Amino acid sequence: ETIPVIKNVVHLTYIINPGAAFGLFPHQDVLFLGIVMILLLAFAWLRDRIPQKPVYFPLSIGLLLGGAVGNALDRCRIGGVVDFFDFRIWPIFNVADIAICIGVVCIAFYFWRHD
Repeated sequence: ETIPVIKNVVHLTYIINPGAAFGLFPHQDVLFLGIVMILLLAFAWLRDRIPQKPVYFPLSIGLLLGGAVGNALDRCRIGGVVDFFDFRIWPIFNVADIAICIGVVCIAFYFWRHD
């Protein structure tokens, strides 16, 4: 089902994505849930060493973890991730995907600018 917000530009399209970004590795739920578990364990182990300055760094970690957990919950509940933002020139994605991308870019920027 799709609902045009701005016809041929922005649509809300309901799909269940059984894979990762762009539908890669479909039906590999154990792999994806394992990656989320590794991220959460790494966070629990290293959280005291996460720099609090600049402020965007811990926020970036939160975005990455929040997006990963959000997608993991979808995978556990329905066997795939609910995607709905459809810009017609890019694969359909969701809010968790946005959070993960922003988090990863900001983390990469931090490590590019700091030792």
